[in-house]
Amino acid sequence: MPTERKFNPVFAENRKARHDYAVLETIECGIVLTGTEVKSVRHGEVSLAGAYGAVLKDELWLLGADIAAYKFGNRFNHEPKSQRKLLVHAKEIRELKMKTETKGLTLVPLKVFLKHGKIKVELGVCRGKQAHDKRDALKAKALRRDLERA
Repeated sequence: MPTERKFNPVFAENRKARHDYAVLETIECGIVLTGTEVKSVRHGEVSLAGAYGAVLKDELWLLGADIAAYKFGNRFNHEPKSQRKLLVHAKEIRELKMKTETKGLTLVPLKVFLKHGKIKVELGVCRGKQAHDKRDALKAKALRRDLERA
């Protein structure tokens, strides 16, 4: 009898981040959510456009992410654009803080997904691309696509 394959559904993906930034490394983080936030995320009502990560008071936070208010929530529903704490080890927070302060890198959320029943955020340590870098990437992508078709 074949075994069932389990997959990790992706609730939101920040595709524009890969176009605007060069992703140097990625880190998987847990995220602190309330009940109605979890329900909204599971319905796919989350947007990472304009979101970023920041180290504030030795804690890692996700800022600017929009989790829509839960449709069936009551007066205890959550705020859509609130700050959300990200869960990583203290050593990783120190490393991320050093990279963002000294090297001028940015923390950009790349996707929100489910892993072992927990909602996770993939955070990228990124460097901004210049306009000519973006054009070069588009040319290379078009060339690869043409080669695959031939």
